[in-house]
Amino acid sequence: MKIRSYELFQVPPRWLFLKIETDEGIVGWGEPVIEGKAATVAAAVHELMEALIGKDPLDIEGHWNTMYRGGFYRGGPILMSAIAGIDQALWDIKGKFFNAPIYQLLGGKCRDKIKVYSWIGGDRPDEVAGAAKECFDRGFKAIKMNATNEMQYIDSFEKIDLAIKRVASIREALGYQIEIGVDFHGRLHKPMAKVLAKELEPFRPMFIEEPVLPENNEALREIAQHTSIPIATGERMFSRWHFKDLLMHGYADIIQPDLSHAGGITECKKILSMAEAFDVAAAPHCPLGPIALAACLQVDATCHNAFIQEQSLGIHYNQGSDLMDYLTDRTVFDYNDGFVNIPSGPGLGIEVDETVVRKMAEIGHNWKNPLWSHEDGSAAEW
Repeated sequence: MKIRSYELFQVPPRWLFLKIETDEGIVGWGEPVIEGKAATVAAAVHELMEALIGKDPLDIEGHWNTMYRGGFYRGGPILMSAIAGIDQALWDIKGKFFNAPIYQLLGGKCRDKIKVYSWIGGDRPDEVAGAAKECFDRGFKAIKMNATNEMQYIDSFEKIDLAIKRVASIREALGYQIEIGVDFHGRLHKPMAKVLAKELEPFRPMFIEEPVLPENNEALREIAQHTSIPIATGERMFSRWHFKDLLMHGYADIIQPDLSHAGGITECKKILSMAEAFDVAAAPHCPLGPIALAACLQVDATCHNAFIQEQSLGIHYNQGSDLMDYLTDRTVFDYNDGFVNIPSGPGLGIEVDETVVRKMAEIGHNWKNPLWSHEDGSAAEW
């Protein structure tokens, strides 16, 4: 079997899908994208696929190493996202070739289902108590929200108080029936992150996420000294080499690699397994589409330390299309009592509706993340 051709589809709301076809007619799907940089990642996919046409798609480990090590300059969000989508599609082909879900080819599953959480509150968190209640009524047992708006290095305690009031409103509405993830989103710097982490303690969040930017991960040690809340990070880290220092220094309690950004199934399986050796939990990042989620679930099935999975149904970014719209069988991601079953079909376990993909690719998208600034005109973290 040989790789014959491939196509890319830039589809709403902000996704990029990759279809790889073999000379035996087996098709694999991947989702290589960086939010806001879909066209840039597409260019990298074109460059990488030049070396794969005519090759055996089953030799995934070899192809991964060639894509990663074959260039003198390597790593980073663009190249690793391009590799990730290709890797997902190759695993999809391999599973279909052997008529088995990917998790069986990775050693078999250690769980039948995994807890999922739902996003609430938008970029600038608002009316979160009502949104959390709505999610709870739909069966979710966990939600995640952004913690704050823009924050300067040293900022007003009024913003801290507003963040605390929002989390408190969820606890007042639902008590401890629901878990709360609080995403700092790298918007805070170390001084204010320490303050907010400490102030959140009485509300017992499930975790605080990206209290500082990953380039400042050394600050996590000091933040951890100010709180007992589990610290999560990793969505902007792109290989096992990035995670190595984080794990060795004990900076984090939960890692969140993204299977569409951090080298795909091949690399993220290794990252999660490496974290298990440090007694660190995993909650893969996935505010993306159905292919990315399916890839996450295949890895989640095989990793004992995976405890919850992000998913994008109803997320504020999904304007014009949502998670299930590109699937022929939408029940594959049915959420029951806060959990989703691991898809058991061949490959990724989903069937992409190619007719819908082609139709929506004609619409396309040029999604960009917001550009924020502080009152003084300086650039703010989004």
